[in-house]
Amino acid sequence: MKIVTVIGARPQIIKAAALSRAIKNNFPDKLKEKIIHTGQHYDENMSKIFFDELGIPKPDYNLNVGSASHGAQTACMIEGIEEILIKESPDYLILYGDTNSTLAGAVAASKIHVPIAHIEAGLRSFNKSMPEEINRIMCDHASALLFSPTGTGYSNSKKEGFKPDNSKPFTNDNPGIFHCGDVMFDNSLYFKEIALNKSNVLDNNELETGKFILGTVHRDNNTDQPQRLNAIFRSILKISEENDIEFVLPLHPRTSKLLSKNLDQELFRAISNNHKIKLIPPVSFLDMIALESNCKMVITDSGGVQKESYFFRKPCVILRSETEWKEITEVGAAIIADAEEERILKAYSRFSNSRNIDFPTIFGDGKAAEFICTTLIENI
Repeated sequence: MKIVTVIGARPQIIKAAALSRAIKNNFPDKLKEKIIHTGQHYDENMSKIFFDELGIPKPDYNLNVGSASHGAQTACMIEGIEEILIKESPDYLILYGDTNSTLAGAVAASKIHVPIAHIEAGLRSFNKSMPEEINRIMCDHASALLFSPTGTGYSNSKKEGFKPDNSKPFTNDNPGIFHCGDVMFDNSLYFKEIALNKSNVLDNNELETGKFILGTVHRDNNTDQPQRLNAIFRSILKISEENDIEFVLPLHPRTSKLLSKNLDQELFRAISNNHKIKLIPPVSFLDMIALESNCKMVITDSGGVQKESYFFRKPCVILRSETEWKEITEVGAAIIADAEEERILKAYSRFSNSRNIDFPTIFGDGKAAEFICTTLIENI
């Protein structure tokens, strides 16, 4: 059985590692995988190193689309993916998450009747101003197999009309929906020990376990809007100064470019001169795991980092007005603060003073990728 996997952004590269590893270890005689890298977010630090570090098979194709407007970028990817699908004639196209690469793959495959399996199906922020929300909805409704990492995602699929009692063979007119757990949880369990042995990020930045806060800011509605960016970094500065605690912020290239432009100059100088606020370049996946598993708390606008903070039992302050991972807020392990200074400070204070944060099992048993592979094989 042949599958083609589409990846285009750093999180998708990491997620694909779980499926590639499951195929290699458990299904080498039953599944053959070809990988397309669209080049949506590609540079040496944020893509190539991940293939080397995580042991992912090198892409068989790279479309090298680069950055562009949503329409131009997606159109270029549709054309390239379609050409490869015609050449490879796979049994399934595997798509992850909600990027433009995901949308392009869904459009290309559905037009030429290649069945789609969507990993991370059913996730909803219920905010259609987010391009990601449109992408994930469109992909779900073009897919034959929908694999949801959470019970909420599975429930969302049912509310949108997907029927849990559909029987094989599954097609986009008769789709199958599955609550399978999260492939990123698979990865976090697998790579945690490797990260502890290989990563030097704590030593290199003079960080002590449990005595620093990990922050990430990359979404364009935070980086590109000065009011929001200033509120976030005022909060970071105030928390650091008032609590004498260190922050480490691996800076997304977009954030790095916009800090000096969009922050008030006095605030920018204060952030730059505070030795407890460490603004560092993007880190590898293993370094990120080391930071997540050793920090005191996470403050982020990243959906993936929200989940990973939960995997490693770290409370999380969410710098967005909503989250696709509602379970982590419902159990009290994360708080939505948006980009509002007072809410961020209150969320930090609540977590800092709480000793009874619960992290029940909600992301599966660490074998989501094996379940996905088995389901693919059984549906042919």
